[in-house]
Amino acid sequence: MALEPRIRQLKDIHWDGDSRQILAGFPQEIREDLGFALFEMQQGKAPSLQARRMHSIGSGVYELKDADEVAWYRVIYLSAIDNVIYVLHCFEKRSRKTDKRDLRIAEERLSTVLRRIKEQKKDAKRTKK
Repeated sequence: MALEPRIRQLKDIHWDGDSRQILAGFPQEIREDLGFALFEMQQGKAPSLQARRMHSIGSGVYELKDADEVAWYRVIYLSAIDNVIYVLHCFEKRSRKTDKRDLRIAEERLSTVLRRIKEQKKDAKRTKK
């Protein structure tokens, strides 16, 4: 009896604002590292890069971290909701402290995403009726 390989459904990634374009502008090695970490999360695995919770932004929000000799690179994302990972903001930083502007962008995008999810659920209920 042959065993069928398990086909795992990958989580979708939704890029908010200009996050995808910013990530595309990172150095190639950094893009590859962050892209692979996102792919691992799509598979339901823990990312190979360091990640930390971002309670200051909101519940379920994390920051992927990578660096080179020039700067630190960050991807702020909302952990999977309904099989979707929401990339809220990508940015580069050159000092230890995260710029308040970057935190504010992530917070605003989080509230937009949560509002959109809530509306989609309302719409889904209406269509079922």
